[in-house]
Amino acid sequence: MIVRGADRVLVQGITGRQGTYWAERMQAYGTRIVAGVNPKKAGTRHCGVPVYASAGEAMREAGFDVSVLFIPPLGVKAAAQDAIEAGCRRLVILTEHVPVQDVMGLLAIARANGAAVVGPNTAGLVTPGACFVGFMPAFEAAIFRPGRVGVISRSGSLGTLICLNLVQAGFGQSAFIGIGGDPIVGTTTRDALGMLDADERTDAVVVVGEIGGTMEEDAADYARAMQKPVVAFIAGAASPAGKKMGHAGAIVMGDKGTYASKRRALEAAGVEVLDTPSGVGRALHAALG
Repeated sequence: MIVRGADRVLVQGITGRQGTYWAERMQAYGTRIVAGVNPKKAGTRHCGVPVYASAGEAMREAGFDVSVLFIPPLGVKAAAQDAIEAGCRRLVILTEHVPVQDVMGLLAIARANGAAVVGPNTAGLVTPGACFVGFMPAFEAAIFRPGRVGVISRSGSLGTLICLNLVQAGFGQSAFIGIGGDPIVGTTTRDALGMLDADERTDAVVVVGEIGGTMEEDAADYARAMQKPVVAFIAGAASPAGKKMGHAGAIVMGDKGTYASKRRALEAAGVEVLDTPSGVGRALHAALG
């Protein structure tokens, strides 16, 4: 999903240390946070906004479009269900180590209610110059600035590196979509590619992937028919065969999910696959003329 400056944001878990820290930075950047949730502190104000006992109450009293969850792993499913049943149709779940069965359950609830989920284990979303939801350093001008390149990343740190290289090469970003590094996530690389393909503010897309799973191979099928140029970097080229690396999603099964299989699928679809992130500027200058 792509967030816009007009979107009203609910912060579930706003009174915690991380919730407070990042809510303040989101607000300073321009994110329109309208309320927070903490059942133990309902009726108070925090970060300048009212705190409610539930997302349902927050929807009735304040209204919101996007909910971001700073919630411990075992509480994520209930918090997500609370937001979805309140009528929220866009959720950003930052938490890692959410039990797989809970992720499957909350995604089933989301699908049944027509809600989109980014994460779990995502660094969040950024629309440079407008707003961000999560804990990406949107406020760092050397990393994020308004532009026409969309970025999709499973990793927050690698996504940050790519964005830094984009700015150094003279580009800016139309949107950053951190899909998350878990084996099961609500928004896949293919889903995010479709969003940026349809986004009129985006002229080109950079995909930051890694070994494990088949999301990049699946995205290659979509990229083949795109008119917008797509460039990719896949982390894990030097990883030992058969070894699990990095994110929980970085699990290679047979000949699927390997660096070679991802690169082969993307290049067959006309996507330039970079050897290093520093090559992104050159590749986009060539692709966009």
